[in-house]
Amino acid sequence: MNDPEDIRSTACLKGDPMTLTSIRPPRDFLPITIEAKAPVESFCIFFPDSMVEEVYRSLATSGEQLLDDPLSSKPGPVNFVEKTYCNDEWLTPAILKIKAEYGNRQGDGIWLDERLHDLSQRLLQVHRQVYREMLKLPSRKASTREELFRRVSIGHDDMAAYYAKPITLEEISRAACLSPNHFLRSYKQLFGRSPHQSLTELRLREAKRLLLRTDTSITDICLNVGFHSPSSFSCLFAKRFGVSPSRLRQQK
Repeated sequence: MNDPEDIRSTACLKGDPMTLTSIRPPRDFLPITIEAKAPVESFCIFFPDSMVEEVYRSLATSGEQLLDDPLSSKPGPVNFVEKTYCNDEWLTPAILKIKAEYGNRQGDGIWLDERLHDLSQRLLQVHRQVYREMLKLPSRKASTREELFRRVSIGHDDMAAYYAKPITLEEISRAACLSPNHFLRSYKQLFGRSPHQSLTELRLREAKRLLLRTDTSITDICLNVGFHSPSSFSCLFAKRFGVSPSRLRQQK
């Protein structure tokens, strides 16, 4: 993403119904198609030109410089890594607050500017954390490391989207445009565990959510989240959460 104006971030807000919140510039807005059984609501936030860059400048520049030159020339570009950003303590609360209050705040320019400045600062904090994660990938060139990070993230997102279906390493690596071995090695370096371990964790977390929030039978939950053996599922579940699926269901 080399265009200074091309600033985007996507936060995946999962609820019941699922909500997807997307942030991107007006000229780059494209229709979004989402496959989901539950209703999906989109909420788009458009930043004024150069706002995020200006927030970055104010954070990266000393107080003395900001006093001496408060209206500097156009700040340099901020190139966000294109990936899916899931619920966290930084972006999610700020986006939900804007979404909840915007209907009653239309026309209140100061309120909106304050919220967008706050969200910009939060985006930059997440942006810094992403670059720290990116350093886990060995590469002599920063551009190569960023591209590898982007592709591995695409594979991870593809796996997360289809966790309940039978999926192979070859299919995930194909989505990432990497060879299976290259994807596997890079994934372990980035996430500290294998794709299979991440897939199992995703399935177990969803199974736990369904056990606590629905009356679906344990066997059906096991099959619905992608496991094939109820006994294997129960062992994995008990090992992960310290309680069997049936005992957790009793605590509902």
